[in-house]
Amino acid sequence: MTTRNAAFQRWRALLDSRSKRHRLGEFLVHGVRPISLAAASGWPLKALLRRCGGVSEWAAEISRTADVEIHYELAPELMAELGDKSEPPELIAVAAIRSGSARPVPTTPDMLVVAFDRPGSPGNLGTVIRSADALGASGVVVTGHAADLHDPRTLRATTGSFFSTPTAHADSAAQAVRWVDDVRRGGVPLRIVGLSEDGTRELAAYDLRGPTVLVVGNEATGLSRGWTEACDDVARIRMVGSASSLNAAASASIALYEAARQRTWTRGGVVGTPL
Repeated sequence: MTTRNAAFQRWRALLDSRSKRHRLGEFLVHGVRPISLAAASGWPLKALLRRCGGVSEWAAEISRTADVEIHYELAPELMAELGDKSEPPELIAVAAIRSGSARPVPTTPDMLVVAFDRPGSPGNLGTVIRSADALGASGVVVTGHAADLHDPRTLRATTGSFFSTPTAHADSAAQAVRWVDDVRRGGVPLRIVGLSEDGTRELAAYDLRGPTVLVVGNEATGLSRGWTEACDDVARIRMVGSASSLNAAASASIALYEAARQRTWTRGGVVGTPL
């Protein structure tokens, strides 16, 4: 492909238009690790776009082995435009949007879930997904009107963790709380712990070894009223220095680390008594 034909214009729209991504049911995947993880996880791929000319062994191997029927070769300048960079990438994958956003968050006796309420920044959302993956969370639930899970900026910030971390979207806090209630009726005593600078106790004072939902609020406005009322506890992260607050993604990462610390101690046979 050497011209900006209809197919190219369709892919170009996936970069910038949330409505077109969801109407077409497709999104673009950039980068070695995200494309590799998408292929390895069996994520449904609609097409592979490959730069004309020589490519690396990695790109050639993905082209040979990925479960995708349609392959395109594009001129370097077209790949650079779709890659949203000056240098043309070797490969771009066109992936399908799964119904329900991605995959359901699994229900387990020790589940640890992050609920991110109305995130405004794709970078923050992607970072939370990456931290959830790195620190052993069961999944991420995004609630309300929020940054798009399939935005290229979100996916780039996950560094591929999007494809290995169950994610879901709920239209509101109320819908997510109904899911929590369903899990509880199924026998898992899921506890909701919100994060706020107005929390009653420090995060480390809470026992996070049981099944838990950690709720992070919007970057500017914090926890919504619906989540605040649903929380069993609201914790704060102790700060020193002149900072007035923590970035939402940083708060989520700290809370995930604290939960992982307590749970690792327990699994290792050491009593993980909260500080």
